[in-house]
Amino acid sequence: MIRLSEVDSTNNFLKTKASNSEPLPEGTVIMADNQFAGRGQQGNIWHTEPGLNLTFSLYLCPSFLPITRQFMLNMAISIGVRNALLGLTGSGLKVKWPNDLYYGNQKLGGMLIENILAGSSYKASIIGIGINVNQVLFSPEVLGRATSLHEILQQDVNLIWLLAEICRHIEQQYLKLKQGKYESLTEDYVGGLYRFEEFAPYRQNGEVFEGRIVKVTDSGMLVIVTGGQEVEFNFKEVEFLT
Repeated sequence: MIRLSEVDSTNNFLKTKASNSEPLPEGTVIMADNQFAGRGQQGNIWHTEPGLNLTFSLYLCPSFLPITRQFMLNMAISIGVRNALLGLTGSGLKVKWPNDLYYGNQKLGGMLIENILAGSSYKASIIGIGINVNQVLFSPEVLGRATSLHEILQQDVNLIWLLAEICRHIEQQYLKLKQGKYESLTEDYVGGLYRFEEFAPYRQNGEVFEGRIVKVTDSGMLVIVTGGQEVEFNFKEVEFLT
């Protein structure tokens, strides 16, 4: 593990380190006390208060995984992080497709997976993870929509202990992935999805509709039943409404 006091993005730092000529050991973790330009899915900015939250990146080399099954890595990581936190939060914790962490209807954390491919195979994968841990004050734009472990538990959580727990659980799921247990991972991921099998409002291209999530395809498409039909949605094609 490499711990930094401040960095723009742990994913950026790890990518730079991985591009150097010296091989980087699989399982390397870069943790930052302050990440001032953290990134979420599709270039969204990830805001975090310095020293209070967990922001880190993990370096993996899933060369055993066919690139047609890239989303299986997303599932394994999401399950690992969720399972690590379930012991603290209880059943209220869910994974919001594709890989945000929600407690009730509030965001607790998220993941950003950046794959480095060499031709038709994996070279490496950099997994950025951000968890709101001990933060109690949130900016106005996310007030009421974000939460932290401190708000849920009403006490602080040791960041290094939590990091070790998350990495331990990720390793368990990563080994399942390595063993090709795709069906088991898919069942576990879908079973713990936010709004799974619940009727809820969504929006696509400005149009609001109601439906229920029934599954996720091998390629990571979200399947929602609406109007008696199964409709598949890719990333950023559908918006969850409250």
